[in-house]
Formats: sequence, C-alpha cells, structure tokens
Amino acid sequence: MRLSIRHTTRYSFAEPVIHALQRLRLTPKETQGQKIVNWQMEFENAERELEFDDQHFNTVTLVAVHPGVSEVVVTCHGTVDTEDNAGVIGKHSGHMPLWSFLTQTSLTKPGPKVRAMIRDLDPPEGNKLDYLHALSARIAELVAYETGKTNVDTTAEEAVGEGFGVCQDHAHIFIGAARLADIPARYVSGYLMMDDRIDQQATHAWAEAHVDGLGWVGFDISNGISPDPRYVRVATGLDYRDAAPLTGISFGGTEQKLTVDVAVEQQTMEQQ
Repeated sequence: MRLSIRHTTRYSFAEPVIHALQRLRLTPKETQGQKIVNWQMEFENAERELEFDDQHFNTVTLVAVHPGVSEVVVTCHGTVDTEDNAGVIGKHSGHMPLWSFLTQTSLTKPGPKVRAMIRDLDPPEGNKLDYLHALSARIAELVAYETGKTNVDTTAEEAVGEGFGVCQDHAHIFIGAARLADIPARYVSGYLMMDDRIDQQATHAWAEAHVDGLGWVGFDISNGISPDPRYVRVATGLDYRDAAPLTGISFGGTEQKLTVDVAVEQQTMEQQ
C-alpha cells in the first residue's frame, strides 16, 4: 500500500524566544515491510542544524529556532510504501541489546493496579503470542479510550487506576506488563490511516513485543489489532520519551501552545 502523509506541527510561544533547540523524530523508518519513497521536512522560523540516528535507530533532526520569533511551524510530507506482515517486524537489530527492552521506566513500571489487572491471565511460559494477545484485550477492556484526560507524563499505573487513557497509555501498560512477564517490549510512534477520515489531530502509538521465532511483533491495543499496511512506523524506544515526535529546550518564551495536524491517505494508481 502506498500512503501519502502530511504532518504539520505548530508551536507558539507566549513571548519571543531568546534561544531554543528542538529535537524532532519525524522521519519514518526504513524497515521490514516499510520503504520511504520520498520524505521532506520544511521549517518556518527555524533551521536544521544536524541529523543523526539515535540509539534506537530513530532519525533525529536537531532544529534551531530563530531568536526573537513567537511561532515555529514544522511541516513533514512524503510517501511511504507498506506491506502486510501481520504486525511482524522480524529479528532484532540496532545499537540497543535485546535485554535492555526488559528495563522498566518511570512511565511503564507496573504497580499494584497493573499487577492486579493481569493476575488471572495464563502465564506466558507456553505460547507467548497468545499471552500477548490476551494482555492486549485485557487492557482494552479495562482502560477505556478517552482523549483529554491523560497527558504525556501519565504513567501506566495511573492510567489503569483511572480506567481511561489514549494510545500512549495503552502502549505503556502493555509494555510494562510484558516486561513483567520477562518479554522484551518497546514503544512505537507513527501514523495510522483511519478508515473514516483523512485529517487527524495527533500521531498514533502502539507497542511491539519480542517473540521467539518471530522477532518483534506489533500490538495496537487501542484498536485491538496487530499493525497492517495502514500503519507507518516512525520511532521506537523504551517508552514515549524515547520516541516523542518533538522535544526540546528553550530560553525566553518557555510557555508553549502546540497544535498538530496530520493527514494520511492511500495514493491511487493515478496519483502514483
């Protein structure tokens, strides 16, 4: 499937910026089942300083904000070819050893509420894939998808306690529980082509777990499926903070308002 993507991030500062650097993870990965046909990034009131691959093989673009401005716009657009591999990414690669994905973070660390949620699930000693699908279904059942009630600092334990969250929270809960069962797991940020709309107000997030014999396998807990050709992987990490589309530091104008517009659609043969 050939997907056309346009992603605009606009952040406004309450006061003119003295100095600011932004770290962007907005370039899709070249990986099994996914090929970048073309990808461009454009900046208003900022400029690209350098680009590098981080420890998770995410493409990171470092951007310097022009002094004295009150608004920055980053626009990414391009085309990506995807395949249907039933969510299977394959063997592990990268700078990070597989065992590092058993490490809990402050966002994924299970507490008593997460442990209680999974207490009666069959142990994963037998079929880990069945366990992970059951775990995904349990999270979706007990943590309703509701926007506007959690934020980027909400932990897995807090989301389970509240009983609601978004795709980021679902992924953190899944990752924490999988690691608790001694299964390496990681966070994925990216794009999803929706069936009922082109324009969206956010990127998407899901999780991947490492299964013997298959390698990395994706689980979109919020939608109850493994990723298919409608999904585009952009960045991975131990949790959201490793894969966040935009992070940075600024002096002056530190109060920011962020708006995001995403459009994902399938290209027709005529467009190709």
